Amino acid sequence: MTRSSQTAPIEVLLVEDNANDVELTLHALRRAKLRNHVHIARDGAEALDHLQQHVPDLILLDLNLPKVDGREVLERIKKDERLRHIPVVVVTSSQAEEDIARTYRVNANAYVTKPIDPAAFLKAVNAIGAFWLEIVKLP
Repeated sequence: MTRSSQTAPIEVLLVEDNANDVELTLHALRRAKLRNHVHIARDGAEALDHLQQHVPDLILLDLNLPKVDGREVLERIKKDERLRHIPVVVVTSSQAEEDIARTYRVNANAYVTKPIDPAAFLKAVNAIGAFWLEIVKLP
């Protein structure tokens, strides 16, 4: 089922410390013309602080973050009764099998490896946006 343009915008929390990846992600989401509000946390501590006050519809989470690592952020989200229902898409440069296995063990909803090429990164974010913000029915 897709969201109609009459529904409320989707609240997205983007947890990313790389300024270029933030800009590429925002550009891809704008280009897809999806109705959403994106809040940006530049480290894991900022993300956890944001989640104390706000419950987004979707979280895009990098793993390699300053202050509180993305792996720890994911574990805290999935242990929190108020937050565990939020889909978390890990979007990271890590291709380590250990990272992939660990994130799925603690119930990440998807694991996407960042492409190095900006055009490929835009395409990946568009696919994430289309799937999680248009196709899937969120709680």
